Amino acid sequence: MTGNDFIKDFPVLMQKTGNGKRLAYLDSAATSQKPVSVIEAVEKYYKVNNANPHRGSYELSMKSTDVYENTREKVKEFLGAESSKNIIFTKNATEAFNLLASSYGMDFVNADDEIVISIAEHHSNLIPWQRVAKVKNASLKYMYINEDTQLTMKEVKEKITDKTKVVSITHVSNALGTINDIKSIIDYAHSKNAVVIVDGSQSVPHMKVDVSELDADFMVFSGHKMLAPMGIGVLYGKLDLLHKMSPYIYGGDMVEYVYEQDATFDAVPFKFEGGTQNVEGAAGLMAAIEYLENIGMDNVHAIEKELVKYTYEKLSELPYVKIYGTSDVDKRCGIISFNIDGVHPHDAASILDSHGVAVRSGNHCAQPLFRFMGENSVCRASFYFYNTKEDADQLIEAVKAAYAMFEKWR
Repeated sequence: MTGNDFIKDFPVLMQKTGNGKRLAYLDSAATSQKPVSVIEAVEKYYKVNNANPHRGSYELSMKSTDVYENTREKVKEFLGAESSKNIIFTKNATEAFNLLASSYGMDFVNADDEIVISIAEHHSNLIPWQRVAKVKNASLKYMYINEDTQLTMKEVKEKITDKTKVVSITHVSNALGTINDIKSIIDYAHSKNAVVIVDGSQSVPHMKVDVSELDADFMVFSGHKMLAPMGIGVLYGKLDLLHKMSPYIYGGDMVEYVYEQDATFDAVPFKFEGGTQNVEGAAGLMAAIEYLENIGMDNVHAIEKELVKYTYEKLSELPYVKIYGTSDVDKRCGIISFNIDGVHPHDAASILDSHGVAVRSGNHCAQPLFRFMGENSVCRASFYFYNTKEDADQLIEAVKAAYAMFEKWR
């Protein structure tokens, strides 16, 4: 099974670029492409099921409610959660982190408590905790990576203490692709009675993740990075914690009774889902999960692992390319970040684009990480199961061309 088996399902990937080559889309860490089945699921929702969910007793509204709640059940099964009540729909992972910072952090973190994150976190799992720490007069502590960009258990044990109340940690770095030993981190944090939040944005789309097996207290991810439409995300939470938390968005559909001076709120998960929800996004998420399940998450991971190993070895042969992230490709998931000697990353990305290769350049919403590493920006090639070795070869040839283009200025 290779990426060639799936390209036909993705209309965007069938396009030819300006130079006549098929698009080598290597930016799935930012957002994935969508298969026809997902596009059709959204279209079908608008054609035959569109109505406001939860609020109407007429047939069409009940159909819309079924679409939404059936997706919640599907997500529960996909993550190995105990109940659909564990599943809260959000706009994306960023909103989920803000919900947790506001509804858990502000309620349960106090003065002199510690919040622990890693230096490799996406800004959405960093800035909300900065705010909590400042408002609550708590300490925000960082776990730092070693020279091979791995987070060691020695560092984990030094930074997580009896004063730590929250550990919020990425499963897979969106900037480097490094896979953290998340189960060991969770187990140690729990031994210190800390609550653990896992950023699954770069793991849930690419490997089998079971929240019950991991014993994660919370996990968040975005649908648009796993074939679903933009605007739908997921927050998984343990019920005992969700029950204690305050609502985040107040308004329609999250209330039980409203009086002039007071209100009571609906049960979990509905108390966290104020306002009209993205039901069409949920329909797309359902189709996306079904598509991934038909492939098998172990197969998804195996395809990407082979691609990353192949590309890493090819790039490593070029003496003018610097690769970032762990040298252990078995601990790398779907991402290779690199720079080309003498070529600014933004110039490199533009040149690669002219060769039909789409990569992202910049700091990848991880400024503290790259500042710690002594870099301002890098190019990032991120793979998914629909990529091929031909895509990798196209990347390699484009990198060679970019280096050659700047040779006369060296």
